[in-house]
Amino acid sequence: MNLPARVRVTRPPLPLAPALRTAAARLCPDAPLDALSGAALAIAGGAVIGAHLRWPGGEAATVETGWRGRGIEEALAAALA
Repeated sequence: MNLPARVRVTRPPLPLAPALRTAAARLCPDAPLDALSGAALAIAGGAVIGAHLRWPGGEAATVETGWRGRGIEEALAAALA
């Protein structure tokens, strides 16, 4: 997958660490963070810029506006496939 040079996608262990939990809640405010069965986060320069979260019965994904359309959405989805 071709991502911008400073972007990496990671699958952090669950439950999410406090800083990652805060970032995930900011990006996907309606996601039930206590019930996650999978998470993929996009990180650029130490900041979480995208999240794809999955839980029983649903999922949510978002990327910050300035980073959309650069292949990050697809990389996040592929990380949880």
